[in-house]
Amino acid sequence: ATILLYPSKRANCVFLYKLNEPDITCLHSNSICFSPGFSLDKVPQNLDVIVIGSGIGGMTAGATLAKAGKRVLVLEQHDQAGGCCHTYLEKGFEFDVGLHYIGQVHENSLLRIAFDQLSEGQLEFQELNQHFDTIQIGMGDEKREYTIFSGKTEMQAHLMKQFPDDTEAIETFFKIMKVSAKKTHYLATLKLIPQWVSLFLLKSGIADLVSPVFRLTGTGATDFVNTLTSNKDLHVIFSYLFYGVPPKDSSVLINALLVHHYKRGAYYPKGGASEIAFHIIRTIQKYGGNCLVRAPVSQILVNEKGAAYGVKVRKGQEEVEVHAPVVVSNCGIFTTFQKLLPPEITVKTDIQERLNMMKHGRGSFLVFSGFDGTEEELGLQSTNFWLFKNNDMDKSMEDFFALSKEEAPDNIPMMFITMPSSKDPESKIRHPGKSCMTILTMVKYEWFEEWKDTTVRKRGDEYYNYKMRFAQNLFDWACTLFPKIKDKDVATPLTNIHYLGAQRGAMYSAEHNLERFHAEAVARNRCNTPVKNLYISGQDVFSCGIAGALHGGLLCASAVLDHIVYIDLLLLKKKLKRRKSTHTNANSEYF
Repeated sequence: ATILLYPSKRANCVFLYKLNEPDITCLHSNSICFSPGFSLDKVPQNLDVIVIGSGIGGMTAGATLAKAGKRVLVLEQHDQAGGCCHTYLEKGFEFDVGLHYIGQVHENSLLRIAFDQLSEGQLEFQELNQHFDTIQIGMGDEKREYTIFSGKTEMQAHLMKQFPDDTEAIETFFKIMKVSAKKTHYLATLKLIPQWVSLFLLKSGIADLVSPVFRLTGTGATDFVNTLTSNKDLHVIFSYLFYGVPPKDSSVLINALLVHHYKRGAYYPKGGASEIAFHIIRTIQKYGGNCLVRAPVSQILVNEKGAAYGVKVRKGQEEVEVHAPVVVSNCGIFTTFQKLLPPEITVKTDIQERLNMMKHGRGSFLVFSGFDGTEEELGLQSTNFWLFKNNDMDKSMEDFFALSKEEAPDNIPMMFITMPSSKDPESKIRHPGKSCMTILTMVKYEWFEEWKDTTVRKRGDEYYNYKMRFAQNLFDWACTLFPKIKDKDVATPLTNIHYLGAQRGAMYSAEHNLERFHAEAVARNRCNTPVKNLYISGQDVFSCGIAGALHGGLLCASAVLDHIVYIDLLLLKKKLKRRKSTHTNANSEYF
């Protein structure tokens, strides 16, 4: 029997399941997630929660609260829901904008159970090839290539084959990966228990006696790997999943966690990234809520007692008020506190203290390329490519971000290449004979800032020519791997601001630097805010990426409900594991 997942009717349990039901029929959205445009008549009556932003963090918080009996309204400023989980069509090609692959969604994993709960069992994931990443370091005759394999034991063993003189360093790093995977929930706990308790445990040293995770999260990646090996190529391998922060300024625990994320396999959602938004929004609607697009929030309403009670939404030339006793912001801490709160609230000391804990993240630059031809004809593959011009990531990134606007396009030190059409088996059905590729690198917002007050697609020739210098250099580099490709579209930090509402074009939101991951900062950076009834969700709560933002949503829902929803997920995980064991034993006896 297929397991169907439903909410519990009990107030103290959000997630539950039923057995022995008919098989689930998975519904597909044809890859584009359309939601109704904003109007007051589409706002559910008697709202409990307003969620600003339909990225995965907002949708996760919204769906979890909806399944807990709350009436939820999600408001999205773009004309398509999903944030970094949305896809778009351009000239007959379909591109994802943020979800390039995901890990930890193997059977009965906590993340997979969460996705099943949020989507009512409707999401399907395609496992990618065991060889899921290729890393190239150097140029021309100096180029070295390394491959990353998934597998509980294969990942470490395969890496050791490529670095036979550094097996001890790899073994130690994998121990850190294991700690990061098994003990990171201790860091999440710091955000869920009373803050004074968290700070007492940390300052007294009790926390360090419980687990090394509290010390490791504040340890710099470069400092740590320097104690393991002098092999600079291996240093790159340990930190290759870059997110805009040089290894010397990033947490070794977070870098290890990112590598471990794919240890049990890399996956891609069948039907495209927007399947995630489509099905989670259906869950919100099923329980009496809604998701409305073209609904830019201009202000969070705060009463004379300092409590949030709703938002203002721009509708044409007017502003419409929508009220609810709880407001969840999934649009980042800087946008929330600096742009959406009334000025007299923003200047308060406790708000400024929260802002000072974070730094703006790096902007991202993406090249979307479409090809008339199949992946076989063009030599494309589901494996991702990470390219580095040299093996000193710290110096490369520092030098690059120190360049002038004019110098930057011709001196790009690293990039990432992914082929979504090769990862999704349904892409061949939706778009036969067509293939696509996305190229990504990190850039400074300041290089594009002079055009910040212009309109998308109407920024002028100077802007177009400047961004195409970046695009051409990235594309030419990609052509050294795939010589049969051509045609491209470009997204700069300004594009990300327009379509994603990302402050300064930072896809990973606030910078994920070392200071942010010191245990005490982790404890202070929680979903609750100094404004009563206002909560933060998404990447700024804990960590970056789809999985990080989803956990930000779960943490946020836990704060709103004053109930740790992870307990329900872990109980469900345990019950499913027990049921599978019973089912397996029964089959063994039968045969």
